[in-house]
Order: sequence, then C-alpha cells, then structure tokens
Amino acid sequence: MKLYNSPGSPNALRSRAVAYELGLDPEIINVNIGNGENRKPEYLAVNPTGRVPTLVDGDLVVWESRAINAYLAAKVPQRGLYPNDLAKRAMIDQWVFWQAIHLGPAMQRVQFERVQKKGFGRGEPDESTIVGEVKTVANDLGILDAALAGKLWVASDLSIADFALATTFMLRKSAQQGVENFPNVAAWIERLEATSGWQKAIAPWKELMVARGIPTS
Repeated sequence: MKLYNSPGSPNALRSRAVAYELGLDPEIINVNIGNGENRKPEYLAVNPTGRVPTLVDGDLVVWESRAINAYLAAKVPQRGLYPNDLAKRAMIDQWVFWQAIHLGPAMQRVQFERVQKKGFGRGEPDESTIVGEVKTVANDLGILDAALAGKLWVASDLSIADFALATTFMLRKSAQQGVENFPNVAAWIERLEATSGWQKAIAPWKELMVARGIPTS
C-alpha cells in the first residue's frame, strides 16, 4: 500500500492520521508540490487532478482524502471508524461533508490570512478580507460545540469524521480563532490530538511549519 503525500497538506495529514490510527503502515511517497512534481506526467498518470493524497492499494487507486479514509476504515472494520450501520454512517458523512464545504474553508482562510500568509511570502495580513469568514467560523464552532455536548466524539464513537474535522484546527491558537470559547470543542480537539494516529501523522506537518517560521501552537 502506497500513500502519495505532501507534509504540508491538511488533506494528506487527514489520511495519514486515519491510516496510522488503524494500525496501517503505508509506504509514504512525498510529492514535492513546490517544484511541480505533482504536475509531472508520472504523477498525473496516478492522479489526474495533480493533488494529494493518493492511495494505491494493489490495483486500486483512490484519490480525495475523504474517499481514501472511508476505504481505509472499511479495511479494518473492527476499529469502527466507519461502521456498516447506515444510520451511523449517515451521521459520520454529515460531519465529513460539513467540514469539507463549510467549517474547513472558512477556518483555513482565516488561518492563512492571520498566520500563514506572511510565512509563505504572500504579504502582510489583511483582516478586511476575512470578515465574513470570521463570522462563519464563530457560528460553525457554536454548531459543533452543541453537537459535542455530552459526547466524546462528534458521531458518538471515534470515527473518520473526527479526523476530517481536526485537520482545520492545527493553527487555531496562533490564528486566534476563539476555540477556547467553546468548551466542548476545545476538549474534543485535545482528545483527538492525543490519539496515537494523530501524534504520528502530525509530526511532518509541524516540522515543515517550524522550518517556514510559522507558529504551530
């Protein structure tokens, strides 16, 4: 099993974390996006979108991190990260897609403007460009906080939904996104970040951020 990866990609982090949490140990093949390796014919033959991650498992090739994670979880059903029960899957899918379409993009835009923009040499932060996203983040954190009331995990048991959500929280403190104002969310992300899968998966991302002078806490 091979996982084409980029250390700085939240999407690749998402699949690394799930793979490691499941006890899988795919061969990690780093794709240097900075020098255009992802646009070379060799990689496009594997993933025509030129993005990461891409999973190759025998003759099967899967791209898009959320599809990869559903597949990986199904390979190790006893861990229950994506159970067969249709009602449970519906709840997991609900949060996975919500993160992809709503919470994730808003949080990432705020984090980029406040933290990553300068580190990537893209200029100084400009708060005027993220007014709408800041409001969206606060509203969405309230939704997530209510959903986590009385629960350890967003879909009751640890699932691929928790890992999907977590990949938008790495810069929450340095980007001053107010997660501490939502106690259920704050407790949940600390639990998730303590899992063995996350701990192993996050290391390359942290190394890259530190190298670029981007604070990771």
